[in-house]
Amino acid sequence: MPTDGFSTHGLRDFSDRHRRFERLTRGGAVAETSEQGGQRRMTVEESWSRVMGLLEQHAPGDHADLPGPATESMLVAAEERMGVVLPQDLRAWLLQNNLDLPEEDVDEDVECSGYAGFPDEGSFFLGIRSIESLYANRSRPGGFDPPDQPDNPFWRNEWIPFLSDQDGWAGKFIDTRDGRIGRWFVGEITVTGEYESLAQYFDSLAEMLTKIADGDHPVCKVDEGRLLWL
Repeated sequence: MPTDGFSTHGLRDFSDRHRRFERLTRGGAVAETSEQGGQRRMTVEESWSRVMGLLEQHAPGDHADLPGPATESMLVAAEERMGVVLPQDLRAWLLQNNLDLPEEDVDEDVECSGYAGFPDEGSFFLGIRSIESLYANRSRPGGFDPPDQPDNPFWRNEWIPFLSDQDGWAGKFIDTRDGRIGRWFVGEITVTGEYESLAQYFDSLAEMLTKIADGDHPVCKVDEGRLLWL
C-alpha cells in the first residue's frame, strides 16, 4: 500500500465518511440512450449538461459557485507536464467546467481543494490544476504501484483522477486505455470498471440529483438553494 504523501493517522475514522461517499456515488447509472436498437448513447457533454441543468434548477446557489471552462492551451500544457494524453471524455468535460478553486482560496495544508458539497459531502470534482497535482503524487516511474503487483496494483499511471476527498485518500479516476471509471481508497483494493464511461457516471449523478429534488434521498436535501448533507 502506498503511503507517499499521505498520513495514515485518522484513517480508521475517515473510513466512515468513505462508506457514505461510496454509497452515494455507486450504482444507479441509467443512460437515457444507448447504442442498442439503433439509439445513440449520450455524450459526456450531454450527460454533464443534464447534471448542470438539474443543479441550476434545484440548487442554484451551488451551481452559481462553479467556474467556467478550461482552455485548450491549459489542457495541452498540463498534458506535457504530466506526460500523458487526456482521454477525450475528460478533455470534453474540462472544456465545459474546470472546477479548480481560485488560487487564493486553495488550502495549502490539504492534498486537494475543490468546491465542497458536490457531488457529495466528502468529495469534490478536480479541475485540471488539481488533477495534475494529484496525478504527480500518484504516478510512479515503473508505471504502477506497488512495483511487485503489476496485475493488481493500487495505482497505474494510466489512471487519471478527476474526483477526490481533500486528503487524496479516496476518489475516482478515468482509465486512459478504455475510458472506464474506477475508484480508489487508501488501504483497500482499487476497483476498475465501476462505470463504463464518464458519461455513465454523470448519468448516475443526474439520477441522484433527481432523487434529492424529489425529497427521496436518505442523506441529502435542498435547503435555501444549496445541497445540504445530513
